Amino acid sequence: MKKKLIVFLILAGSAFSCKDFLDLNPDYQISDQTFYENQNDYETALTGVYSTFRGLFSSSAILYLAELDTDNTEIQWSSPSADEMQMDQNAPTSTNAFVSSSWNTCLYTISRSNAILTRIDGASFDQATKDRIKGEAKFLRAYSYFYLVRLFGTAPIISQTFSSPSQVTSADLTLKPKDEVYKVILADLAEAETLLPATLNSDRTRASRPTVKAVLGKVHLTLKNYDLAATKLKEVIDAKTYSLVADYKTLFTNGNNNLPESIFEIEYVAGRSMGNNYSAIFTPAITSMAIFPNNLQGSGRIVPTLDLIRAYEPGDARKAVSVNDSVLLIGGKKSYSRYGLKFVDFKAIDLSDGTVTFTVLRYADVLLMYAEVLNEQGKTADALPYLNQVRKRAGLADKTGLSQADLRLAIEKERRVEFLLEGQRWFDLVRTGRAQTVLNAHYASLNLSFKVDDFELVFPIPQNEVDLNPTLIKQNPGY
Repeated sequence: MKKKLIVFLILAGSAFSCKDFLDLNPDYQISDQTFYENQNDYETALTGVYSTFRGLFSSSAILYLAELDTDNTEIQWSSPSADEMQMDQNAPTSTNAFVSSSWNTCLYTISRSNAILTRIDGASFDQATKDRIKGEAKFLRAYSYFYLVRLFGTAPIISQTFSSPSQVTSADLTLKPKDEVYKVILADLAEAETLLPATLNSDRTRASRPTVKAVLGKVHLTLKNYDLAATKLKEVIDAKTYSLVADYKTLFTNGNNNLPESIFEIEYVAGRSMGNNYSAIFTPAITSMAIFPNNLQGSGRIVPTLDLIRAYEPGDARKAVSVNDSVLLIGGKKSYSRYGLKFVDFKAIDLSDGTVTFTVLRYADVLLMYAEVLNEQGKTADALPYLNQVRKRAGLADKTGLSQADLRLAIEKERRVEFLLEGQRWFDLVRTGRAQTVLNAHYASLNLSFKVDDFELVFPIPQNEVDLNPTLIKQNPGY
């Protein structure tokens, strides 16, 4: 891993050419001593960090790990890759491309955040701007570590940047246990909360203090720090900064950026490789379908399971917005085929270049997390109104008189249908300790032989990392 980190940690600390880092040439390499000079340089570098982080979603890697790996979705395409089949069968190997992509994207984001954080205090521009940039960089570093530790159970903790191979060789880049990683996450978010402006940023692709509070609430919930989670989530609710949009459909169609419900989002623009591929992977691989301009064909790589479609209650307005099982064909006939509707750009002329914004975190999540926290604190009656706010928007009747155990299951089900295709399902099931019970029952109901074993609650460390330095990097047990 150190050999690999030599490449990306050095390059991430500066602007660079496509030449190999061992063949540096001053005519082609912008020195980090000359690049990080003024506010514009740091703003440009911060934009680069956001751009790197968005790769988790632009590549759809996180959706393969958090959706296709669950009972929510399955592959419909007739010729999937081996990597896709591994995710569909919940049996990823250490060479799986989606696993490696998620690992690498998070580490690149962390490294590029460090390039800013290790230099900005010495920069010569106003302190308020420096604080904002530092806060956003710490937020992105923390969020990347949060994905790493939940997916892999471990991560290397890197706080410095490197200017030579010898510095990388002498650094401690061993994988750290999850409690140490969470300490870094919480420290970064706590500092980001103080550094960022209290006023909500109108551009929801950028972090502000309310964004950090919401993520802190999710981190504490994951750690079962229910009192601390309750404090942060209630601060978000009481501030009335966010609100549920009236029409659920507007969250997932063209023009859905910067909505009142959005807390953190990834915006896409058609052209220049700045779009998303959701229109392809969520829709059927049917050559004769007529749901896109020019009758384009989807790929059916991540489509809803029948079990998921049956999970919607009668009258749930989210169902017609989220899924369909009837595909319009050329000529006007319809064919049965399940597919997802969220984030699909039905105006796209290139299905790998969609423009619908992906929402990483939204207010409905805060409400349901707060309901979960209150329920785990034994305040079941107090939790119900927060669950029911989400249900009311969906056109469903309130839940009443539930026991703590019943409310746990009600929240689990509500989160499943509320956040389908939003990259939440795997993390929800693992957090609540329900992954094996739910997923193994799902596979058994389909007469499938595969199942989730204990060791599979975390993903394998990419094999190339282990191979580069087996004395330093140990594979997760079981892989």
